[in-house]
Order: sequence, then C-alpha cells, then structure tokens
Amino acid sequence: MGEHAVVAPWFGTDAFALADVGAALILLIIAFAAPLPAWALPKKIGVLAADLAGRPRLCVLMFGTLAPLIRISLLPLIPIPQPYFHDEFSHLLAADTFASGRLSNPTHPMWVHFESFHINHQPTYMSMEFPAQGLVLALGKAGFGNPWYGVCISVGFMCGAVYWMLQGWLPPGWALLGGFLVVLRLGVLSYWMNSYWGGAVSATGGALLLGALPRLTRQPRYQTALLLGLGLALLASSRPYEGVLLGMAVAVALIRWVTGPRRPRAAVLVKQVVLPIAILLMLTAGAMAYYNWRVYGSPTTLPYRTNRAAYAVSPYFLWQTPRPEPAYRHKVMRDFYVGLELTVFQHARTAGGFLEGGVRRLVTLPYFFFGATLSIPLLMLRRLFHDPRAYFLMAAAAVSFLGILAVAFMQPHYLAPATGLYYAILLLAMEHLQLYRLGAQRTGAFLVTVIPCVCVMLFVVQLVFLASSPKIDLPRTQVQHMLERLPGRQLAIVRYVPDHDSMDDWVYNAADIDSAKVVWAREMGGPADRELINYFNDRETWLVEPDRIPPKVTPYAP
Repeated sequence: MGEHAVVAPWFGTDAFALADVGAALILLIIAFAAPLPAWALPKKIGVLAADLAGRPRLCVLMFGTLAPLIRISLLPLIPIPQPYFHDEFSHLLAADTFASGRLSNPTHPMWVHFESFHINHQPTYMSMEFPAQGLVLALGKAGFGNPWYGVCISVGFMCGAVYWMLQGWLPPGWALLGGFLVVLRLGVLSYWMNSYWGGAVSATGGALLLGALPRLTRQPRYQTALLLGLGLALLASSRPYEGVLLGMAVAVALIRWVTGPRRPRAAVLVKQVVLPIAILLMLTAGAMAYYNWRVYGSPTTLPYRTNRAAYAVSPYFLWQTPRPEPAYRHKVMRDFYVGLELTVFQHARTAGGFLEGGVRRLVTLPYFFFGATLSIPLLMLRRLFHDPRAYFLMAAAAVSFLGILAVAFMQPHYLAPATGLYYAILLLAMEHLQLYRLGAQRTGAFLVTVIPCVCVMLFVVQLVFLASSPKIDLPRTQVQHMLERLPGRQLAIVRYVPDHDSMDDWVYNAADIDSAKVVWAREMGGPADRELINYFNDRETWLVEPDRIPPKVTPYAP
C-alpha cells in the first residue's frame, strides 16, 4: 500500500491535527513571549506519582491493564472496530484458522472466485502475513468471542513492555511519565487499538529487546536474557525486517559489552546470556520453519514470498527489480498490483520520489507517535548529542529509520519495533527541556509541566468527538449482516464497476468457506459462474454491487 493511504493517527481527523498544531503554537508563544511560572502538581498527586515510580512491578501491571480497561469501558460510545483494509481481513483469516485449531486450510475447488489481496490459495488457503498478529486475534476470538479483544490484550502488553523498557534507561519518574504518554497516545484511540492491522505486537518485541539490553549489561541474568530472546521471537514472527534493523543495533551494543572492560566472566556469559537466548531463538526458528512448511509447502519459504510471487509486480525494496506481470483473473487485482503498487514503487525509485518519501516518513514519525504538542521537547534533540545516555538510543533510531527508507511502501506500524526508542529519546529531550531557562524564567519547566496536561485535554476532546459521531456500519458490514439475517445459507457474487477503488475490496471469506453462513465470490461470467452456483446449489445466490449508492443486493441472474 502506498504512503498516500497512511491511516490517520491518534486524532483521527485533519481538524484535530490542526487543533494539536494550534495548541503547540499557543504553548510556545506563551512560554517564550510571556513565560509563566512553572506549575507544580498538587501535593497529593506528586506524592502518589513518587510512590508509584518506586513500585515498578505494580506500574508494569497498571500500564499493562490501563489502556484495555479504558477502551473496553468506552464500547458503549465507541463500538468494536470493523475491518476495512486488505491486511485486516488477511489477519482475521489467520485468526479464524488458528482459533479453529489449524495452521492452514485446504485449497477450495472454487478458489479462483475467492482470490483476494494478501491471501494465498496455493498451495494452501491462508493469510500471507507473518503469524504473530493472527495468533493474537485468535486468542481474542477463542477466549472472548471476538478477535478484537486480542488486539486489546496486545496493546496492554505493549504499554507495559514500553514502560518496562523505559525503566531500564531513565529515572523512575520519567519512566512513569513515559508509560502514561504511551497509554494516552497509542493505547486507546490510535489505529493500533482500533483496527486489526497490528503494531502492538512488534512494538512489544522491540521494547523487550531494548529493555533487556541495559539490564543485561548491569547484571547478567537468564530471566532477562529470556525476555530479550522473547523480544526477538516476537519481531521475527511479526515484522522481521524492522526487527533485524533493531537487532543489529542491540547486537553491536552487546558485542561492545562482552569485549569491553566490564565484560562478565565467560562462564557467566554463556550460562546467563548466550544459552537462554540461543535456546529460545532455536525454538522460534523451528516453530517458524514448521509453520512455513505447513502453510507454504517448504520450511524455508517465508510468509509474503508465495503471495508476492503469484500476484505482485513491484518488490518491497527499492534496489530490487520489478517482476514480470502475471496473468490476473480479476481486473480489481491488476488495478491494485499494477495500477497502484507499481506506480508507487516506480515513483519511489526516482530521486524526487525518494526525497519525498524520506520527508514524508520523517514527518510521519513524530506526527503519529507524539503529535505536535508532544513533539515540542524534540527542540532539545541537539543537546542529546552531548548526553552519553542518548548515544545508543539515537544511533539505533537512526539505523532503524535509514533502513525504512529502503522500503517502497510505509505505514506507521512499520515503525512499531522502535516505539520504545522514540519514547526514550522524547523523555530524555523533556529532561533537558525542563532545565532550559529563558533569562530568569523557567521556560522549560513550564512547558514540561503543561505539555502532558494539554495532551490529556486533546485526548478528552477527541474522545468526545468520537463518542458523539454517528455509529454506522461500513457498507460491506451492512450487507454481511443483512445476508446473515436471512434464513438458510447465502452466496454473494460481487460485481464491480470498471473504475472501482481497489483499496475497497469485498471478497473475503472465513477459514472454512463451505461452512460459512455467507460466502463472498467474484463474478467471472459465463460457465465459471454457473459452475460456482452449481457447487453452492444449496445456497441462495445474490448479486452484490458495491459501487451503487447505497450498495445494491439483488437475486443473481447470470
């Protein structure tokens, strides 16, 4: 998917993005034109914060449950999200498969009518994605009846893991503030919580990896090494490329540690660090190889590869060469892979396109993770180049960002493994900002105190806006529910107009297609459609035309 389709972050609309920018500008004007005294937190709040900061395990539990509890409590106002994008339906197929106790599904005899984006039908019927997000959604589906609850659980783990990571790099009070900001910015209203696209799983993996690093170098313990290995496992099964970028930075830091003057004894290093990580990584590699074998036919065939070889023309990395165009059976799929993806890829390979993509990503990073108001402390980035605590964090963030520039397509969750890095850098910048003075005025202290308060206010405004918005099902969901309410089982044959938006696809099915209440299929014309209808002769057949306003559903007449 091209960068023009980036999901709106925390604020969700351009109006709230402008409100955020406006709030940031007003704060800066007040601070520098007419600076006010630094605000002190009420005494009881300060005492409570200090007490919490001194109880790190309780804080991990608190931040790990706070975002899910808040979001679930908002369900009467903001319902469970509905899938829309290709990747979401692909992850939901994986969830349905895993929740049914299978790793994949057999190829359906009528599979050519069910071809869709990011889904394999050969050699088996399954999502093309790496399995971690699907497993999380399967947990929600099997345990709580809806895959979205798996999203809630993963976001809770992410918030707890990022706070735990910040504990390893920052003083307790700053780590506490960071945990609060992560819950506020990413944990409740961002699309990581309100879609099935993912982000939280790989962010958790990156946080575990980064949080284990300083702890291992201070005191090698096998428990910490296992958490580092778990972080690598989560990254390998969710976003391996970005995980490799982050893992390389951590590996360099570990090598410097074991070869430096503070290195542990060889026996301690092997027993407490090397062995636990090696065992966990071997188990992960074995599990991934088995999964690849069952789903793609070979233990060395990674997710994505089979699907991209069957459908895609453009590769992911800019140094690669486009593939020959395959024979597409459905126009909408050619429109996406050739008309959209290839266009984005070719533009990204030009000098102007590469520069434009770099600037866009440089803006997307603070816009999504922080917003304008919370980005104010980044004005202190120059001072971090003279802060030894920030050297590794800045270098690792640079490596991760430069690696992303080599990818033709980008969404904010591609940056998820480095979430902990970004917040650690932000909080170090806030620490420097707090010491900033403009003459005799404590300008920085004023800003550091007020910025989180403004973020809370903006959060509440956005919450009120979302709660007051009309709750209307997406068009595909409306038709799905209508067909589900009919007696018996249904077959929905989809017909698009020639210029249909390929981002808005309707043909997605359950893991067990034959047992589903509603089966979605593509119209192919003539004998192919008659064969499909004959196969599903026990179903009522409908023609669905998504491009009508409203979408039109009529009995199917070939």
